[in-house]
Amino acid sequence: MLKSLAVAAAVLIAAPAIAQVTFWENEWPITDFEKSSIDFVDVISGGPPKDGIPALASVSFLPVSANEIPLREPVIALEIEGETPRAYPLRYLTWHEIANDVVGDVPVAVTFCPLCNSGIVFDRRVNGEVLDFGVSGKLRFSDMIMFDRQTESWWQQFTGEAIVGSQLGNTLTKVVSWTESLEEFTQRNPDGLIMAEPEGFSRRYGQNPYDGYDSAARPFLYNGDPPPHGIPPLSRVIRVGNMAWPMERLQNAEVIEEAGFRIVWRAGMASALDGRTIATSRDIGSIRVYDASGNDVEHEVVFAFAFKAFAENAEWMLGN
Repeated sequence: MLKSLAVAAAVLIAAPAIAQVTFWENEWPITDFEKSSIDFVDVISGGPPKDGIPALASVSFLPVSANEIPLREPVIALEIEGETPRAYPLRYLTWHEIANDVVGDVPVAVTFCPLCNSGIVFDRRVNGEVLDFGVSGKLRFSDMIMFDRQTESWWQQFTGEAIVGSQLGNTLTKVVSWTESLEEFTQRNPDGLIMAEPEGFSRRYGQNPYDGYDSAARPFLYNGDPPPHGIPPLSRVIRVGNMAWPMERLQNAEVIEEAGFRIVWRAGMASALDGRTIATSRDIGSIRVYDASGNDVEHEVVFAFAFKAFAENAEWMLGN
């Protein structure tokens, strides 16, 4: 799979940007390519076409008491005040990358880009309109480009910004979420909900199609600069705004209080991008970030190269 994606990427990287746009206009007839904030040379095909990776238009849930997924597996936890907490397993999101959902009166897009290890939840409301999101099949700096089905504008998953099309200038609002083991979620929320296995798809849920990716020497489909300070590109960092803490610091200290935040690491969560089977992959632990009042802070645990590619005025929190 990775080899075929690399071949497709190499072909498009060599093509002139104007030829790319002309080609894309056939696939994206309603996208307004005259409105763009990016260099089209940076956009490449990830291999699958538009909707080749099928985003979920809706999802269903089971009580955690009915769960049969191994408890070491990672989930994106979403706890919106006044609503039953929900867990979205990466065993599903690795294959679908976007799950459109509604929690109470909040329409959300739960997203996961495996190549950047970025799990982010967005509010789908923009200027009073609810958008539905799909996977474009395009990448920029190895990060998924999403699209909305209403205008077929392109959105950068890592930042939530509209980068091409009539939605240019808009940015999706991030919803506080975090990735943790299903065991942690269940212990805290015994009456919580877990996303049920999607129906109608032939996918090897629970297996990792990017076998060994997070121990690779270099990122896939990425030609940008490496992180500074000798930080390995595929090492994980905790991103809070424009700051990034290396995961290794947290694994050694377990708790770091710095820059007004309290960052806590806890063992027990398997990597979604290590071995062929997620449940038996290595333990990388999970992260929670709190402010001075103990409130959850919006953050992501991402690969260092992705933070380098998208963070403005990046500050690398390396410690002494």
